[in-house]
Order: sequence, then C-alpha cells, then structure tokens
Amino acid sequence: MKFGVIGAGQMGSGIAQVAAQTGYDVLVVDASATALDKAKSGIQKSLEKLHAKGVITESVESITKRLRFAGDLAEFKNFAPDLVVEAVTENFELKKTLFTKLDEVCPAKTVLASNTSSISITKIAACTKRPEKVVGMHFMNPVPLMKLVELIRGIATSEETYQLVKNASEKMQKTTIVARDLPGFVVNRILMPMINEAVYALMEGLASVEDIDAGMKLGTNQPMGPLTLADFIGLDTCLYIMQVLHEGLGDTKYRPCPLLKTYVDAGWLGRKSGRGFYKYD
Repeated sequence: MKFGVIGAGQMGSGIAQVAAQTGYDVLVVDASATALDKAKSGIQKSLEKLHAKGVITESVESITKRLRFAGDLAEFKNFAPDLVVEAVTENFELKKTLFTKLDEVCPAKTVLASNTSSISITKIAACTKRPEKVVGMHFMNPVPLMKLVELIRGIATSEETYQLVKNASEKMQKTTIVARDLPGFVVNRILMPMINEAVYALMEGLASVEDIDAGMKLGTNQPMGPLTLADFIGLDTCLYIMQVLHEGLGDTKYRPCPLLKTYVDAGWLGRKSGRGFYKYD
C-alpha cells in the first residue's frame, strides 16, 4: 500500500514517520523546501531515539528508504497512492484548493483523508468528484507517541473507504474511535472549551498561568496543564477551532476568549513562535 501525506509540519511529518515505520511506501508533499528539510531531519532524529530505546527494531536506514519528499502535488500522479492524508493549517479555503487539486492528480482508487480537527468532512468532500472516497482521519499530536485516531465519516463516505482507513490506522498500531461529522468531533469538542475556559480564568485574574496549570494537573491528574497544552497545540489553532465550534453550533458557551484572540493578534502563538502563555527559547 502506498501512503501520501500533504504537509511537512509537525503533524504531517509525524504521520509520515509512523506510516513508514509500519511498512508503507510514503510520499510527503509540501510547497516549502524548508519544511521538507526540517521534516527529513526531524523524522531521522525521532527514529534514532525510538531505535535507541528499543521501541523499534528495524534499522533507521531501512525505514527512511521508504520515505520520499516532493514540492508539488503533481507527484502523486506517478506515485499513485492508495491513501493520502492532508495535514495542513486549519483553513477551509486552503483545504478546498488542495482537495480539488488532489482529485485531479490522484488515481480513481485513491482515498483522500483529512487530518482536520474541526472542519466538516462533508464540506471538504464536496470539493471533489469522489465524495464517497473522502474521510476524516484525525491523528493526535505527537503522532509517533499518541495512540488515538478519530475517524469521521462525511455524509457520502462509503463503507469501503471507512474500512480502508480503519485498517490502515490499526496497522499503524493506533486505536480508532468514530465521531459524527459535527464541529470539533469528539476530542476537540471537549478539549477546546476546557482550554478556552482556562484562558477566561487567566483573563479574569482567577489565578496565574502557573497556578491554573498546576491546579488542573494535580487536581484532575492531567499530564499537562491546559495553558501549556494550548502553547503546544498553537494558540492560532485553538482560536480557529473555537471559532468553528461557535459558528457551527451557535452556542455562546463556545465563544472564543478575547484574551486568546489578543495573543494570536500579537503573534504569541505558543511554542512555534517562542511565546504564548509561557516564553520559550
């Protein structure tokens, strides 16, 4: 089976790594040469660490031989993947452009999956001429370590498509859950309002950043406080998902916190920008 990935960022490179570890031939496509170079070195280092710890026994060299990188979606035409997973920014217009192009360059057999964490799969599928072959395949971050994949069926997704991505996920040693095609699906429908409420608590002066995180870690046995987690996810991504929830469900309880908007406007996006609720070197 051939596996395609669009987007060489943290999620895309993680998906590509796990697919290659599993034995799939993988093609990663990203328009940014810098992102591709970063993905190559990041995957190499991650595999070396896992090999040193005995998590994987196959040689790093043999795994990386199954990975290819390219800067143009047209490469998928010759590669002829069985499954392509899109893992780019949470922006519908960008995804619309990508899926329209994928529909043109990929063979009729190719299943097109989105790693979206909140956008309607039915809406994405409508951008193609193969809606029955479009599905949601939402991995958790970091992909090599997190076991869950949310599977989301659009209104037209076929049973054959669903079974293919379920089998692929399980081959990658992931546990799958199935969510209805509603804003946020399962994980972010619950997680993002918690993070948003933590930002409200900070804005209202209820407690400091450190105390909010310590309270949730020690009081609810979470491995990471909500504000630390928001920085890890990216505050722009958190804001976008809250906007999707608010607009899609029409309930004021999903209204994004103004302080979250302010941080994003300031360019304080979390770890990736060097500053969010915490500062990073």
